[in-house]
Amino acid sequence: MIIMITHVVLFKLKDNRAQNIDSARKLLESMEGKIAGLRYLEVGTNLRSSGRAYDISLIAKFDTLKDLEAYDDHPAHVPVSNRLQELASSIVVVDYQSK
Repeated sequence: MIIMITHVVLFKLKDNRAQNIDSARKLLESMEGKIAGLRYLEVGTNLRSSGRAYDISLIAKFDTLKDLEAYDDHPAHVPVSNRLQELASSIVVVDYQSK
């Protein structure tokens, strides 16, 4: 059994017009293939509106917690993270071990 680290991030944008969501999605997807240790990257946009809904989800998988920690400071991730922090009114994260 292979154990991986799964990193899930949800973003609620300050301005959630379709073009802003699409731009943020593309920005997140731009990291794919640029970060060693990032084994899987999936970005999704919300299909249904509700008071609890977030606009964008990011699911990333890493072999180890050390790989996730290296991702936090990686030059391909830092500007993306900084920009999303500017665009978002709320960001929530959960990191867990998965099979």
